[in-house]
Amino acid sequence: MLGAIIGDIVGSIYEFNNIKTTDFPLFGDNTCATDDTVMTLAVAEALMDGGKPENYVAAMQKYGKLYPNKKFFPNAGYGGRFLAWLKSSDAKPYKSYGNGSAMRVSSVGWWYGTLAKVEKGAKVSASVTHNHREGIKGAQATAGAIFLARTGKSKAEIKQYVEDRYQYDLNRTLDEIRPSYGFDETCQGTVPEAIIAFLESTSFEDAIRKAVSLGGDSDTLAAITGGIAEAAYGIPEKIKKQALSMLDETLLSVLKRWKHELKVAAACKRRYSETLA
Repeated sequence: MLGAIIGDIVGSIYEFNNIKTTDFPLFGDNTCATDDTVMTLAVAEALMDGGKPENYVAAMQKYGKLYPNKKFFPNAGYGGRFLAWLKSSDAKPYKSYGNGSAMRVSSVGWWYGTLAKVEKGAKVSASVTHNHREGIKGAQATAGAIFLARTGKSKAEIKQYVEDRYQYDLNRTLDEIRPSYGFDETCQGTVPEAIIAFLESTSFEDAIRKAVSLGGDSDTLAAITGGIAEAAYGIPEKIKKQALSMLDETLLSVLKRWKHELKVAAACKRRYSETLA
């Protein structure tokens, strides 16, 4: 999940000022966490609170009120329909196929122990807002790729699975995509490109740089790529420390709880395995 947050921070200053190269300061002037980070952490809290639709609604509305739009996000903010949903007393899904469902889903790829449960959980997390087929598909493909990466599957295996299961075209190269790629807030125009950036990468940092270099919705692209790259490569300590220093205590407390919950779950799994043995 931290990989998605780092991607958001690094890409934050390029969302409306695209850069078509990998040669840029990783944490440039004015980089900051945006709404992508806030909603990524909201989804994690919702999982820890039960992972039901009402948990997602409660967590996202809670953090949406704590971090309202551009007051806290000088480089980006919530989309109009999502902002209205955050403020609604009777929040209903609105058939969105925007890339927000994929951007915020990374924790789901770590929370469940099987691919089937990850994909089911991703659907639940998306459907409270993004109940369009493409919105759900984008979240599931992202979370599924994270699960496959963290359980040791190769890039070739991840590519094959995503292509077969979700019918995304992952045979294009970044050099083919980059020249004409522009701002696209849809899942279908963001998730395949983000996955390709991961597939072509050689390290966590390289994956983030490649995602940002495409242009488009840079922070969201890099958040999706970063979530998968973390699962495949881990995160260098220096990059991790820099990113954590840019979060406030409220957001850090969610990360702290998340780490604790994952450790508890891993310990329980070990004890169960030892009992069976």
